[in-house]
Amino acid sequence: MGPLIVVLLLALLLFGIGFAVKILWWVALVVLVLWLLGFVARGTNAGGSRGRWYRW
Repeated sequence: MGPLIVVLLLALLLFGIGFAVKILWWVALVVLVLWLLGFVARGTNAGGSRGRWYRW
């Protein structure tokens, strides 16, 4: 009975990790798209040159 529980827990853990990694890939893709849109849609400053849209 003990090895069966260990195998089931391991399967659940690996399934959870796979699901979390898939979600993180989608989050990373959304952040990348927003980051690229920020470079395209940034405005100009008073001098006419393009400024940074982030503050760091």
